[in-house]
Amino acid sequence: MENKTVKHNPFPLLQVIGFLLSIALTFTAVWIGVRTDLSYNAIIILVFALAFIQAAIQLFMFMHVSEGEHGVWQVGKMFSAAFVALVIVAGSVWVLNSMH
Repeated sequence: MENKTVKHNPFPLLQVIGFLLSIALTFTAVWIGVRTDLSYNAIIILVFALAFIQAAIQLFMFMHVSEGEHGVWQVGKMFSAAFVALVIVAGSVWVLNSMH
């Protein structure tokens, strides 16, 4: 029988940092949407970019995607799933916009 010792940090510093970053990104997106004079398309692009960054932070900080034996494979699967979702969404928007 193998005895593995697991180190547990009593204070979850990475989770607190991830939480604070998520809150800061949310408030930044709200500020961009409410307080700036940017065009509607620019606001949408910036809010989606901030949402993507926040999702990545949550995947790595809270869901521990890169940890474990198959961390590299999990990240690769996440990127391939994101690519498929992007192709489906972009294709759907293209088809719906080009119909007569």
